[in-house]
Amino acid sequence: MALEKNDYFGLGRFVSIILAIIPATSLVCGAVTRFMEGKILAGILRIILGWNVIWLLDLIFVIFTGRIFRLLNI
Repeated sequence: MALEKNDYFGLGRFVSIILAIIPATSLVCGAVTRFMEGKILAGILRIILGWNVIWLLDLIFVIFTGRIFRLLNI
């Protein structure tokens, strides 16, 4: 089985789902992931808007695709 690179620092899918379930860790991990990708504006928006719809979308996306929701790619 090949290793699959997921969001949340390349952790496994199960760990990513657990981190996405908890709103505070989802906010922090999502923002840090976007900053690590060099997407500064997207990271700032996650900090500002991360407690509502983005958290729910992250949860759904991590469960079904293993990757976080990306609102902006800039």
